[in-house]
Amino acid sequence: MDEQDPREDLVETVFRNGTVAAVGILLAFSLGFITHWAANPIPWQTYHLAAVLPILAGIALQMRALSLLLDTKCLQRRIYERANRIFMAGLIFTACGVGMAILLDFFHIATRSALPGTG
Repeated sequence: MDEQDPREDLVETVFRNGTVAAVGILLAFSLGFITHWAANPIPWQTYHLAAVLPILAGIALQMRALSLLLDTKCLQRRIYERANRIFMAGLIFTACGVGMAILLDFFHIATRSALPGTG
């Protein structure tokens, strides 16, 4: 027996497919950034965790959203909207972490060039 309420709004599959593509692309960019940053020649310090942890939490949330969106139950509007909220939270966490990583690298480079004999 179908558990879905026939009166419940459904999301168009074409619209959902576009959302899945967008989430997948942004997740790939997030994974690419953390991979590229991990290969950065600047040595890692414990203060880098201030950037790494939000990025990793954001990536985990984006992956959760993608897994929800790939399920056929996601055609139900309430599940689709929940996946979108999770994705947006993940995107915000990742963006904050990336911003923090850029600032940390900038300050590291600025500090090194300000020291005598390192410019």
